[in-house]
Amino acid sequence: MFSFGKMFNAVVLALACSSVVTAAPWDATAKFSTHRTRELARGLTVESYHPPTTYKTYGKGLDNTHAARVKRDGIEAASTSFVAEQLGVDENAVNFKSGYESASAHYGYLRQSHDNVPFANAVANVAFKDDKVVSFGHSFVPTDNIASSTPTIEIDSFISDIEAQLDGKFNDYASLEYVAKADGSVALVHVVQIRNEETNAWYEAMVDAHSGELVSITDFVADASYTVVPINKQDPTEGIETLQNPALSAASPNGWHSSGSSTTTNTSGNNVIAYKGSTSSGTTSQSSSGQVFNYKYDTSVAPTSGDNVKAATVNSFYIINSLHDISYIYGFTEAAYNFQNDNFGKGGAGNDRVLMSVQDSSGTNNANFATPPDGQSGQCRMYIWTYTNPRRDGDLENDIPVHEGTHGITNRMTGGGTGRCLQTTEAGGMGEGWSDAMAEWTEWDSASIHDFTMGGWVTGSSAGIRSYPYSTSASTNPLRYSSIRTLNEVHDIGEVWANMLHNVYAALVGEYGFEASFKTSADSEAGNVVYMHLFIDALALQPCNPTLPTARDAWIQADENRYGGEHVCTVWTAFASRGLGVNASGYRDDTTVPSECR
Repeated sequence: MFSFGKMFNAVVLALACSSVVTAAPWDATAKFSTHRTRELARGLTVESYHPPTTYKTYGKGLDNTHAARVKRDGIEAASTSFVAEQLGVDENAVNFKSGYESASAHYGYLRQSHDNVPFANAVANVAFKDDKVVSFGHSFVPTDNIASSTPTIEIDSFISDIEAQLDGKFNDYASLEYVAKADGSVALVHVVQIRNEETNAWYEAMVDAHSGELVSITDFVADASYTVVPINKQDPTEGIETLQNPALSAASPNGWHSSGSSTTTNTSGNNVIAYKGSTSSGTTSQSSSGQVFNYKYDTSVAPTSGDNVKAATVNSFYIINSLHDISYIYGFTEAAYNFQNDNFGKGGAGNDRVLMSVQDSSGTNNANFATPPDGQSGQCRMYIWTYTNPRRDGDLENDIPVHEGTHGITNRMTGGGTGRCLQTTEAGGMGEGWSDAMAEWTEWDSASIHDFTMGGWVTGSSAGIRSYPYSTSASTNPLRYSSIRTLNEVHDIGEVWANMLHNVYAALVGEYGFEASFKTSADSEAGNVVYMHLFIDALALQPCNPTLPTARDAWIQADENRYGGEHVCTVWTAFASRGLGVNASGYRDDTTVPSECR
């Protein structure tokens, strides 16, 4: 979700469920990595629990007999046997969820299981490279106090009550799973999806299958030729251009307008459908034959006037398709749980293109992206902003749709396509940070490093919508790892992470240079290309509900996997400069780097 920073604290833009209420007598930040309190519809408050994760990276790799099974028996057999051995459990207690191979590693994602019922929040992930284990994380729990695996109540008996509590409707997606609770017990739950199109709510409710109690919540919402604002520019003030055939064939082999065996002449295709109001009647048709979409946005009139709706729809279609193609060449592919209707037999679940609602009528001054599991479409909603006259449309400020689309990338790639693995306060904050960092990365056009602000055009404020510009200067942006001790809202936490990534980017480009073709080719050794490879690779490596230290470790391991550790010291030094050094923990700064980097 896109949200204002402190300068607009009087304006509530994020969903209420993104705020955290903690009245514990100990350090309020202690729960950031394991809990998330959500204030939902009608005054309902639910605190969700995610068992703490143990995460280890192994640099050049750990010799292990199970790793050798990857080539012989496949990722499922290798990862299942490895996790079972490491945790001292029977293989029947390990449920393989998904896995895939990338250019730098093999990834396996697993869940704890009991009586063939998988756990929703006790999970594991393992990565292999060259017959060695390179990373392993898990949050498995004891099962001494576990409920019977046979439910005593069925969905029909409680679904109307849950719909009322969450102010939505059951969409027929359901499963039976276990949920580990903070008191050490394990509940059997019916997992049901509840959705409200009008309020943009989309939850996964976990209801005790013996008592009917609402135990936990997953929130899926993270609040040819085209005349557009090019993706390397931020907003219409930087120029509107007509681009010819911007699709990348490696990512979209049939172009952006393929739909099964046919070709469309409107803003719909295999990766995204952009529309206002209705997917069936709200798309924008070509302005002339040959898939020409030449609608110029007029900033002097209202977003809803003249051709502005059509221009906004075309721009959003272009931006989300561009993000699809760019992230694809860096590793967010079909096998890595991306968003496509047709996956061309390359893995993953299809029929899940992004639904892009422009000028959505359900809100103003914001945007959001809902990321359900692989195989269900992501839903992005873009709003009109009311702080200028005439009003301005978020569809035309590219950092906003890129920010939102990146929620889809990070939520899908973390944890193996479940959409469940950025749910703690800290992990949710990092999700906001990754989204800002991606928006910034797409707009770089040279090796020159400058400060970056978000959302300046839609608000009419050069300061943007974050507390500080993202900067390498500690006087311009003082945020450090320890700053999180004074924060309790995901967008604020996200600013800490995004500014760290700004510093990592600056360090890599400063040392290894800049490649101008970074959005069409991922083959260069330049710093900006290396940065995005590490960004994407680390998402697949990191554990479910990562913390800043475990995400940092995943970046380091990603460099070992892909580049043999060539950039490790550069990355370590950048993180340490903002307090995330080797010994950083518990939101206490450390500037130490490994001995080999001193």
